[in-house]
Amino acid sequence: MVVFRPPRTADTLPAQATGVSVPSVQLGLTLGYWGRAMPDGLVELATAAERAGFDAAWTGESWGSDAFSPLVLIAAATERIRLGTGVAQIAARTPTATAMHAVTLDHISGGRAILGLGVSGPQVVEGWYGRPSARPLARTREYVEVLRRVFERADHLTFEGDHFQHPYSGEGAEGLGKPLKIMTHPLRPIPIWIGAEGPRNVAQTVEIADGWLPLYYSPLRPEVYASQLSGAPNGFEIAVHTTLQVCDSDGIAEALWPVRASLGFYIGGMGAEGQNYHTQLMARMGYEEAAYKVQRLFLEGLRDEAIAAVPQEFADEISLVGPAARIRDRLQAWKDSPVTMLNVAARSEQECRQAVELVKG
Repeated sequence: MVVFRPPRTADTLPAQATGVSVPSVQLGLTLGYWGRAMPDGLVELATAAERAGFDAAWTGESWGSDAFSPLVLIAAATERIRLGTGVAQIAARTPTATAMHAVTLDHISGGRAILGLGVSGPQVVEGWYGRPSARPLARTREYVEVLRRVFERADHLTFEGDHFQHPYSGEGAEGLGKPLKIMTHPLRPIPIWIGAEGPRNVAQTVEIADGWLPLYYSPLRPEVYASQLSGAPNGFEIAVHTTLQVCDSDGIAEALWPVRASLGFYIGGMGAEGQNYHTQLMARMGYEEAAYKVQRLFLEGLRDEAIAAVPQEFADEISLVGPAARIRDRLQAWKDSPVTMLNVAARSEQECRQAVELVKG
């Protein structure tokens, strides 16, 4: 039976919820989105991660399961870990609908929600959601501004933007829209993190958001985002999804194969040619020739060849794979970077405890 706990008052919210600085480096549990059905043991895994010492759990969405609903289940079974959407897609909901989801989750969890947002690419935005994908930066900026106003609850919502209007006054409007104020009082201004890849998008994220969710980040190449992050305010958080797997030295190549497979899929096929942000990012990270080769092979239907074309050294530098001593040694670069949280896909309590021992021990 799911038991919902009453919301906490401001003086009992977690430190992260009240703006108090948190130690580095934190650990997040990557749960992602579902495939054909709800994965077994989802809630049990999240509670095991909390017991082990993880700091957050993250869900996602593509064109299947949504990012918010699983976090409600996890909220009911946990006490401490933050609950993040990594990411909720902007095109999926109006900003006010997203605000309602976030405020509801924050109340249910007692002030532990992180609202992670992302624009996705034209294939998903226009193909699945049936929405225009042009001008993603402007759309994101307006979206976040509406969210901030809802969370602040200072006045009835009015907003006149190019992409969002409250009340709506565009084509088909009857002129009867009324400025409203969210009935459920937010516990706090819910932190907004943004999944961003392009230089301009990352720079805007630093300006308007509370945290950044990069898809790929290499602590060995701080120059890739150094200028965009130079103006980050105190308390700005960065959570990177990475692979953490302990194996012997002879097993590193095998352990990196799933990483290369994921890279091949995203860099090769998650976006149209010329509009794939993942391909462009890999190119900026020093692997331009390989990035466009992977994309070309994938779009030609040669998926195995595309994965094989992903350089192992690229997969390795964005991952933590190998013997425990190698992982600990390579962790230092992450701890010296601006990254504040490493999100890993542990799949058992033992793996959760191992991750905590390596990263926080």
